[in-house]
Amino acid sequence: MSTRPLTGADTQQLADLATELEQSAVIGLDTEFLRERTYRAQLCLVQLATDRDCYLVDPLGNTQLSVLQPALASLQSVKILHAARQDLEVLFPAFGSVGNVFDTQVAAGLAGMPAQVGYADLVKRLLGIELDKSHTRTDWSRRPLSAAQLMYAAEDVRHLAPLRQLLLEQLDKLGRVSWLDEELLGLVAGDSLFVDPDRAWERLKGIAELDEDRQRLARLLAAWRERRASDRDRPRSWILDDTGLRALVAQVPRTAVALAQLPELAPGFIEHSGSEILALIDSAQLPAALPPLPGRTRPDADATARLKKLSGVVSEVAAALGLGSEILATRRDLEQVAGGNAGAAPLRGWRRAAIGDALLAALRG
Repeated sequence: MSTRPLTGADTQQLADLATELEQSAVIGLDTEFLRERTYRAQLCLVQLATDRDCYLVDPLGNTQLSVLQPALASLQSVKILHAARQDLEVLFPAFGSVGNVFDTQVAAGLAGMPAQVGYADLVKRLLGIELDKSHTRTDWSRRPLSAAQLMYAAEDVRHLAPLRQLLLEQLDKLGRVSWLDEELLGLVAGDSLFVDPDRAWERLKGIAELDEDRQRLARLLAAWRERRASDRDRPRSWILDDTGLRALVAQVPRTAVALAQLPELAPGFIEHSGSEILALIDSAQLPAALPPLPGRTRPDADATARLKKLSGVVSEVAAALGLGSEILATRRDLEQVAGGNAGAAPLRGWRRAAIGDALLAALRG
């Protein structure tokens, strides 16, 4: 299988690739990107593999990427990726949702391998091929790309189709293909590929323990930060880091003097955004007197015992199934189960029979 770089100088090449993709039953797909200095990841390279060739499409070369969109959105072909979520997020602005995705990392986890198994490790485990890892930290935005970089990028998609075939065979023997189908459904949902500013607060730790007024302020501040980061295309931590946001929520400064006294806020932030933050706090219409912040509480002995019991069940079932425990249920999942959340992940879909009923029985016992 040869490697064909496409820079966008020849639009006919790209049109021919679109035709080949539309005729392919299986397409290997990967991306290279940068996001250290931006809110949205900068798409630097798109790697595609058919049964004929590997193609490296350069989106920085004025390539008209839209010609590839129908093929990637199509449900008629399987798009194979490894650890797909980040790639799907990066591809979304240029292509929209990618249709009919197969994630080799998800499949490998269900087949009994580590939940976060890397691509190179998986290739070595299943195909016996040692991949070069020397370009893992490459700056993919720099041009020209070397022959070694192009070869490295092509290797990221060259082995995806045989990996998929071997993983499907293993999952079929284990009777878990339906488990995989269920896991993959959520990957291509458009609303999972970007952050809704009005739900950005859900990523903040410790907010649920605060009073309702401070929670309302946290939601406003998190949404403001998300929109500002998106508008300026800068990392959200460059706009306001979590430490600063939590300080605002905890102390609720209502004057410029009080705002300036928060050591967690940089002087530049106060100078450029202070008046806007104070207006946002004012718009929250908080009461003059807020309840004291919650102190550190001792862990509830009964709750700790329940979680330990549920964790033991997960470990036992995971060992019997040959799965990583985190694939069945995370600690947060167990907290939701213990708290009576009927919609918790272990109580839905294939996990209900695999682990959910056992968890509920343990709680009743």
